[in-house]
Amino acid sequence: MKPVQSTLKKWMNDNKDFKENYMKIRKDVLEDPEIKEFLSLHPELSKQEIDKNLIKLYEYKTQSKQCDKCKSLGGCINMLNGYSPILKTENNEIHLQYEKCHNRVSFEKQKEQQQLIQSLYMPKEILEASTDKIESDSARKLAIKEMVDFIEKAKTGLPSKGLYFYGPFGVGKTFFLGAIANRLKEDKISSMIIYMPEFVREIKASLKDDSINRKIEYFKKAEVLMIDDIGAESQSAWFRDEILGSILQYRMMEGLPVFFTSNYNLDQLEDQLAKTNRGAVETVKAGRIIERIKQVSKEVQISGENRRNS
Repeated sequence: MKPVQSTLKKWMNDNKDFKENYMKIRKDVLEDPEIKEFLSLHPELSKQEIDKNLIKLYEYKTQSKQCDKCKSLGGCINMLNGYSPILKTENNEIHLQYEKCHNRVSFEKQKEQQQLIQSLYMPKEILEASTDKIESDSARKLAIKEMVDFIEKAKTGLPSKGLYFYGPFGVGKTFFLGAIANRLKEDKISSMIIYMPEFVREIKASLKDDSINRKIEYFKKAEVLMIDDIGAESQSAWFRDEILGSILQYRMMEGLPVFFTSNYNLDQLEDQLAKTNRGAVETVKAGRIIERIKQVSKEVQISGENRRNS
């Protein structure tokens, strides 16, 4: 059997038009500035090796390099969407490889950051909150200071205590949670935000499909747990002690922070948690929950006008 190269050469000689087109393409490829530089850096490559891999060199020439011909990941023109070609040599042979382009790296980073904040029934406005949008005034001065302190400390190691924001309706307590979560995600710290009344209903519904233990474990081990509007509705003693108590106990023992918002300060919340939905008052058990809250968070008041009416 004749070698492929000699057979191809004979065919080219017999087909003048093809030969002319081939030589033109070869000339264009070898005169490409990037390919010329590559070949000059590897003088060990033989003419035979270059000709054998002309199709690889042509592919490299026609592809976008690190998004220079693509406006976005969706508009990528390359054979492998979101990947940029690289020429390399190994054992005096030419190899064409692909690596993630800038657009794909940026897209994946953004997607990863979006996944760092998971929410249970939180409005879009809160999930898009930003620390830059928090207005600084005397009523929020302390809350902002504590927020900034936590974020700064988290850069070198996650603090064991979050913050317990309390104050009247509409002063922006929940917005603080969203803003903190978004700021933490920039340092790749994940957050789980829970709206307490819906959380109670979610757990009750989980009893029907046996997913309750899996969900509780998830809340226990979330890097940063945020519970919004604790004390907003009466709970069963079972939920208070077996669910909320269990989650807080685990996080207290593991040194994992919890953030809260509430209309009640901790003394008022203790009274609220002592009342079960069956009318009983259990002050000792409520006190245990409050002690765990104190271990995983620091009480901070937010006051001011109702911003939802402005």
